[in-house]
Amino acid sequence: MKTELEQVLPGQIEKRSFEIITEELGDRKLVPGTEAIVKRCIHTSADFDYAENLVFSEGAVEQALQAIRQGASIVTDTQMGKAGINKKKLARWGGQVHCFMSDEDVAAAAKAGGTTRAAVCMEKAARLHEKLIFAVGNAPTALVRLYELICEGKVHPACIIGVPVGFVNVVQSKELILKLEDVPLIVARGRKGGSNIAACICNALLYMLEEECPSAERDGQR
Repeated sequence: MKTELEQVLPGQIEKRSFEIITEELGDRKLVPGTEAIVKRCIHTSADFDYAENLVFSEGAVEQALQAIRQGASIVTDTQMGKAGINKKKLARWGGQVHCFMSDEDVAAAAKAGGTTRAAVCMEKAARLHEKLIFAVGNAPTALVRLYELICEGKVHPACIIGVPVGFVNVVQSKELILKLEDVPLIVARGRKGGSNIAACICNALLYMLEEECPSAERDGQR
């Protein structure tokens, strides 16, 4: 029996998906310069709420792009988030992806301090001597500890992607991080988010840079 499905070649599926997203967004106005990120979040989740709940601080996208151009690394709060980021594309600019959740010293410090491994991961990242983008998709405690570290002057993120998902302290942690001034922020307000969304925002930034400079050998050009 022949099924009545839209015939799309395998190599055209993503292109067709973005065409459908654009069509269904209709005349909804997105913040100029953020369209590629919003559409990729919708593509990843099939959730059009991201057209409304993604918040971008002024200049956040360009500042994040500039940080990657300058060799920034990305810190995630889950191995899933790390796995989803295109590390090969990031490495072309000199960056790498860090996730410390499985580190034995992190587990030991969290147990000793009565806190979460995600919070300790932020403390460990703060000791790195690198330009850092933080991509938090799971743990609100990571965002809260990151906020505290920033206020204490112990870390100066090039950008924070704050999109933890869930019910306990998720909304509150996002609203807390949105109070920060002079820190580029991309935040999904409300309960929605996830490691897949954190990774897809990072990838959207990398794809934007690739479109900007599609054929250049980027290594060493920072």
